[in-house]
This record gives sequence, structure tokens and C-alpha cells, in this order.
Amino acid sequence: MAEKTITSQGNPDFDWEALAHDGYSKAQHAEYADRYEATLTSINEKEVIMGTVIAVTKKEVVINIGYKSEGVVAINEFRYNPDLKAGDEVEVFVESQEDKNGQLVVSHKTARMHSAWERVNDVLKTGEVITGYVKCRTKGGLIVDVFGIEAFLPGSQIDVKPIRDYDIYVGKNMEFKVVKINQEFRNVVVSHKALIEAELEEQKKQIISGLEKGQVLEGTVKNITSYGVFIDLGGVDGLIHITDLSWGRVNHPEEIVELDQKLNVVILDFDDDKKRIALGLKQLQPHPWDALSEDLNVGDKIKGKVVVLADYGAFVEIAPGVEGLIHVSEMSWSQHLRTAQDFLNIGDEVEAVILTLDREERKMSLGIKQLMPDPWAEIDKRYPVESKHKAKVRNFTNFGVFVELEEGVDGLIHISDLSWQKKIKHPSEFCKVGDEMEVVVLEIDQDNRRISLGHKQLEENPWDVFETLFAEGSVHQGTIIDLKDKSGIVALPYGVEGICPARHMRKEDGSNAKMEEQLDFKVIEFNKDAKKIVVSHVRTFEEGDDTPTTTKSSGSKSKSGGGSTSKAVDQLNKSSEKSTLGDLDALAALKDKMDGKE
Repeated sequence: MAEKTITSQGNPDFDWEALAHDGYSKAQHAEYADRYEATLTSINEKEVIMGTVIAVTKKEVVINIGYKSEGVVAINEFRYNPDLKAGDEVEVFVESQEDKNGQLVVSHKTARMHSAWERVNDVLKTGEVITGYVKCRTKGGLIVDVFGIEAFLPGSQIDVKPIRDYDIYVGKNMEFKVVKINQEFRNVVVSHKALIEAELEEQKKQIISGLEKGQVLEGTVKNITSYGVFIDLGGVDGLIHITDLSWGRVNHPEEIVELDQKLNVVILDFDDDKKRIALGLKQLQPHPWDALSEDLNVGDKIKGKVVVLADYGAFVEIAPGVEGLIHVSEMSWSQHLRTAQDFLNIGDEVEAVILTLDREERKMSLGIKQLMPDPWAEIDKRYPVESKHKAKVRNFTNFGVFVELEEGVDGLIHISDLSWQKKIKHPSEFCKVGDEMEVVVLEIDQDNRRISLGHKQLEENPWDVFETLFAEGSVHQGTIIDLKDKSGIVALPYGVEGICPARHMRKEDGSNAKMEEQLDFKVIEFNKDAKKIVVSHVRTFEEGDDTPTTTKSSGSKSKSGGGSTSKAVDQLNKSSEKSTLGDLDALAALKDKMDGKE
């Protein structure tokens, strides 16, 4: 049998309200509703009221504010208070009495914001220490939740010592002082360092009052720079200069210490206010020179490492804190100007000889050339007088040329020993630096390490021949190559130059000789030692018959017979189209032949 369904449409007289009251009358229902309303707190939206925490979960906090429904707040609004528990009283802001689900909507964060600015301003005035929650890291510092306001904690205000890792503070509660408020932009700046400084100030006064030179204290490495290390002595900072870290060479303080390292230091000095404190670390260790072996003496060989290079020399460390200087002059027997970089590099292991040793002054000079044979030891055997050698031109002076025979052996060719014939004003006219020259040893001074050399001595003196060829009274054809106020320069045969005074340059027709004009000239003076020949054109036509010999350019004939000398000259002219100083062999043969005829 089908069940009969009762609906309101089927029975319009059905009393639904009577069924809902479950036996209560309307009057009773109204009475009980009034009694229930009386137990509830009267609340208004958009106001701050106090509530009691009745439950704390991982995600939410349930708060009873005496209303018909409890408020639920996200747990992250209480991050600043991780110790929150049931029974604690908290303030909340009523956003809405009921949402679409009939739920009370409250906010703890908004409630804190309403009173936060007043409290923050009061704290700034009173200097009260407050607690805040570090929310996250930002550029230059941290963001801190203070009374629900996001405040800025600069990195420099976190601690008295530099902070390298800000992340270790995120998610922690810390105590602060409010140090600055910008009302216009509602910015708050807090400081944790201010609390530490206040605590350290008294401790600092006690430390400074007890400072004494030579006192040993324990400190912590606070900061490392290229020039030294800052040490925290417990609120007072001191500096260990890089030179006071170790007796040995230190390129950077990081080689010796590291951040946050604790170590003992000695007070070296401080100013009147004791604000600048100089500390030392190496002074706590014995000086390496004091431990240097007593058996070490001048002349001993030692090994070491090049630690510093300068133009003038190299410092070699033979033990930590014990160094010797090898001057550049002690690196090679060579006398040429060079720098230490030409011989050594940083880090080279070298063997050297102790030249001087002063234990009181803690100084030592070393040499490495002493380990090599002295090239001057047997110089007279390797370079005997009149021996011929090849040398390299090293440099010039006004008076000569310095040449190198071998490493450490230099010699001087005086400017007068460069050429028999050519008059040289400066050696650079004759040769260049780097040229290779043949030389003859003229003299050796072993004690003063000097060798005199010659270049012209490789050949016979052509002026011995010229003495006969250009005898006084002989006539030669020449070309005027230069004109001066009082004289002219005449190019004579065999590359010889003569001087013709101005009054002797007049021609037979009365005019004066000109540049590049070729004329006959008579020798009126011959000075072998001074290598000087004075000639005259006037004498060729004013003194006619007293001319014994005439020498012209290649192929020319003498004006007078001249005997065997003229014939010898003719033969020499025929054998060479252009006679030069290179014809020394021919000139020597000519001289011998002429001497034989005589």
C-alpha cells in the first residue's frame, strides 16, 4: 500500500510553527529568546573589543568575544607571539557580525593597527624597550613586526659588530628601541644595536680605565681589511696593523686570522682619549732573529725564498721573519745598469752567500754572484795586452765607447783610439749601441777592474805613409768641401782632409775659390801627431819652381819629375780608381818601396 504524503498544499490548515516549537507556545519561545540574548555581549561592527583564546590550531586561533558565535583568526596574525595559548586575552577588530555563512568575522592584525601608532609614538618618547617579530629580509636590513606595524631594522643597527648573514634573524623575536618615525609616510625605524651599546657602555668605561701598554687581553676578530685587523676587546675596538700580525711577510691579514676568531693580543699604544688602540699579535711570539743559529757567519751559503722584489734588489726569507737583501749589484758581475726583475721572480728558491750580518740591527746582506767565478780573477791570462778580441758596444760617453768583452768584463775605447784619420767629435758618429767591434787590448788595471782597448790599432798608422806623401812643399789636387770664415776644408787624395786658410784660397785671376771647385794645393804644414795638413792654392802660382811633387786624383800626372816618389804614387793611383783609408796595405807597401829607394 502506497505511503500517504502530507504536504502544505494538501492541508492548508497545517500548523508548521506549532511543530517547530516542539510543544512550546509562542509566548514561551519569545521568553527564552530574550533570556539567550541577555547572555550575549552587545557588539558593533568596526570596533575593537577584547576576547579570550579558547583554542589554538596549526592554522587558526578561535576567540570567544561573548557573542553567539566565536571569531576565527589565522594563526599567522600571531607570529609575533609564538607562545599564544588558550585563556590568553587578545584584542580583535569586528569586521562583520555575520558573513554569508553566519560566521563572525574578526581580525587581530587590524585591531593592533588601530592602537599601534599611538603606542609607537609613546615608546619613542619614553625610550621603552619593546619586542618585535622579524618577518623577512629586505635590502639593507630586516622587516620587523612591531605592534602590527612593519618597521625597518637597518643592517647597521642589528649588532655592534658587522653582520654577514641577515637570514639567521628571520622568524625570531628580538628586543628593540624605536629610534625614528616618519609620520607622513608612516615609517618606523628600530634598533637592536642601541640596546647592546647601552649595555656595553659601562663595560667599555671599565676596560678603558684599566688599559696599560704591554697589557695582554683576549679579543675577537671583528673586521679584516687589507691594512690590518680590528679586534673587539669587549666593547672597545683596537687595530692590529698588518705589520704587527707576524714576524714574517704577510700579503693579506686573512692569511693569519679569520672572522670571529678569539685570540690574545698585546696593547702597543693608545691616544690620550684611549679611542685609538694599537694592538700587536707578533709581539707575543719570540723574534725569529733571536732563534737564528749562532753558527751562521759571513761567507756561509744559505737558501731562501724571494718574498719582495724592488728595482734595487730582492728580499730573501731564509726563515719566517728573517730576511736578507740581495742588492742588484750582487746578482751579477756585470756593471751594466739592470733591475732585480732581470734576475729573479717572487717565489724563487735561491742560494746565496752571506756578505754582512748584524744581529743587533737584525740586518743581513746577501750575494749570488759570489757563487760564480769572478771574471777578473785571471783577466791578464784571458785578455793579454796586444791580444785581439770581439766586443759588443754597450754605451757611449763624450770621451769614448764602453764595450763588453764578456759578462762582467767591460772595456773602454777612448775616442782617440777609434780611427787613425777621421776626426770624431762624438763616438756615436763612429758606431751604434749593439754593434760588434774588433778591439785590441792596450792596457789592463786588474786592481781597479779596468781595461783600455783600441780599435784603430788593428791597422797600421796611415800617417806614417802620409808623412812622405804629403811632405811640405808637395802639390796635390783637391776639392773644396766646406767654407768657413777664416778657412776652407779641402778633400785631398786617399781620403785625407786639409785646411786652407782664407788668404790662401785666392786664385791666380784674383777671384776666390768656391765650394766643390777642384784646384791644385801645396802642402805648407804637415803635423803627424795632430793629424793636421795645412795647404795653399796661392803658393801653387806664386812660388812656381819650389814645388817638389804634385799628386792629382786618379790617373793624373805630376807637374814635375819627382823621381821615384812620383812613380810610386802613379802606380798606386793606377791600382785604385779611388784611394781610401782602406788602402792601408797599399800605402804600407808604398812606404816600404819609397824607403828602399832612398
